[in-house]
Formats: sequence, structure tokens, C-alpha cells
Amino acid sequence: MPANVRVTVWNEFRHEIQHEAVRKLYPDGMHTVIADFLSAAGGFNVRTATLDEPEHGLSEEVLADTDVLTWWGHVAHGEVAEEVVDRVQERVLSGMGLIVLHSGHFAKIFGRLLGTTCSLHWREIAEKERLWNLEPSHPITEGIGEYIELPNAEMYGERFDVPAPEKLIFVSWFEGGEVFRSGCCWQRGHGRIFYFRPGHETYPIFYNEQVRKVICNAVRWAAPRMEASFPACAHIAKPIEDVPDRQIDFGKAGIEQD
Repeated sequence: MPANVRVTVWNEFRHEIQHEAVRKLYPDGMHTVIADFLSAAGGFNVRTATLDEPEHGLSEEVLADTDVLTWWGHVAHGEVAEEVVDRVQERVLSGMGLIVLHSGHFAKIFGRLLGTTCSLHWREIAEKERLWNLEPSHPITEGIGEYIELPNAEMYGERFDVPAPEKLIFVSWFEGGEVFRSGCCWQRGHGRIFYFRPGHETYPIFYNEQVRKVICNAVRWAAPRMEASFPACAHIAKPIEDVPDRQIDFGKAGIEQD
């Protein structure tokens, strides 16, 4: 892991422009709030990127200089260019970490990497959420107690159509009775992925100190341990050992010749 983890905080940045209630909470965008608390935590070099920037702010140069990408989107998932999704996918497979927040569950890149619809049930009535910490010894939950309680949250409920997490970190209970897998870890190629449920735009979720701590921890956890490119299988591999070429006897189909 580099001395300072290079983080790109990506945000759709539409609600903050279009809706006054969201703008009051995040006048300069959710991405700036996330970037600010990451910077304040220390150990991160942070930049931001948004949907309406050229290449959505995720050029090849930016991604090559990114160890971990955080992603928040909601109403404009379909506007994300496929070539940018391809680019992010290649970087994750090569070792870049990806932290998907809240409604980013429907992001093209998340569905592409997981291979499922990533659908779920939802309800927005400002109900209590309690995120139970299932893995108190995991790096993502360092400094987090038995649970995180959010007084007002949008409900996400099962079934959450994702592959079984390789590590399940949090399970949420909601006041209305539902439960949800709210902190899920996977690995794709060399890259680590963490989905974290909290983060609805009309509630001050990203000002909660425990939510901030989880995101900081997750970024450190997702930082690359190694990086390696994933080229197409276009090269014939040379044998490590000295092997005679028997193709004259068996042919390319592997059938013994008369």
C-alpha cells in the first residue's frame, strides 16, 4: 500500500443542483463532503470527479493515478458512458479498489463486476436504521462498536440481488422490520470491492462520524496490495520446462495421426 492512498471520489452531482433540500445539506455536493473528511483523516491524497465533467472526470490518466475509487450515483446511471465503465472495470481487475455507496448499487460498473441486477426493496419514510457490526476484528470496522444507529434513513430491504458476499461486514435492521446486507466485500481480479448502504441524499448521513470512519477504513482496506494488467488471451505461452513438440504425432486437434 502506498504511503498515501490516492482516492478519487466520484459523484453523479445532480440532486445537489436540482433539489433545494439536498443542496442545503450538501451545498457543494456530496463528493466535496466525502473528500473533505477523507483529507482530514490523513493518509489520503484526494481528488473529486463528477458525471458532467469530460469523460465523467475519469480519464485514463486520472484512473491510472487512482488507488481507490468511491462511487455515488442515483438518477443518471444510464448516462455513464460504456467506455468509461470499461475503463473502470479494467482498473479494478488490475488492482484498483472500488467503494460503492448507497444507490450506487444500480451503477453500471457495480452490475458489470458482480454480474447480477443488484435490485432490492426500498422505502423512504425517515425510519431508524441499526447497522449491526458482524466482523468487529475486520479492518473496515476498526473503531466501530457493536452497531451504528442512524435516526433517519431510507430503507433498503432484502432480497438484495448480488452474489453472496465474500465477507459480510454489516447487516441492517430497519424500524419497519426489514433487514439488509449493508456492508459487503468482494474481490474481482486483483481489485477489492466494498458496498456500503448508508448515504441517502436527503439525510445528513455523510456527516455521521461512524459512517465516515467506515468509509475511511474501507478505502484503506481496498487500496491495492499489487497491480497487474489483464490483457486478452492473445499470446502463446512458452513452456517453463523443456518439452518436445509432439504436434507432428497428434496434430492440432490432439488426435493421434496414423
